[in-house]
Amino acid sequence: MRKLKLQVQITVDGFITGTQGEMDWLTFPWTKDIEEYVTQISEPVDAILLGRNLAQGFIPHWAANPEGEDQKGIDKINNTKKYVFTKTLQKSEWANTEVVNGELKEEILKLKAQDGGDMIVYGGGTFVSALLKEELIDELHLFINPAAIGNGMPIFKGLEKTQRFKLQKAQAFECGIVLINYQLNK
Repeated sequence: MRKLKLQVQITVDGFITGTQGEMDWLTFPWTKDIEEYVTQISEPVDAILLGRNLAQGFIPHWAANPEGEDQKGIDKINNTKKYVFTKTLQKSEWANTEVVNGELKEEILKLKAQDGGDMIVYGGGTFVSALLKEELIDELHLFINPAAIGNGMPIFKGLEKTQRFKLQKAQAFECGIVLINYQLNK
């Protein structure tokens, strides 16, 4: 069965954006060690899962070949099949992207049962919260930025029961970000 990974930037106090979507707390530029780690976890990925809100900014951003980004990373994202989970869009407006309208758990389990490499989700908050609530994410790669913002969008909102995780790795990067890699303990 394919594995679903979460890669997300998060504040020390557990938010992925501010209350108005602010992300000015992100640590940049990244150092070589964090870039290597992201490349390592992305290498076996052949599918990117996104919620509609994030997809509307994420896909066009990478398709425009953003200046200052590594070309290998740009190519990886642009050439990887993307699935956008939405109840409002009926067809994809982006290349190499499929819109998924069915029930979340059923659709994710179908994708996991297909042949292929790992899948990765980057966000957004509502989509990731729903995946976590349904215990569909197998690995969490939480990149904790050295900033606290006091209020914002959490990803663990709406859990109906305690979830336990097994620590796989913890690593501090030169830029000040700390990675916590957990596996869902089922």
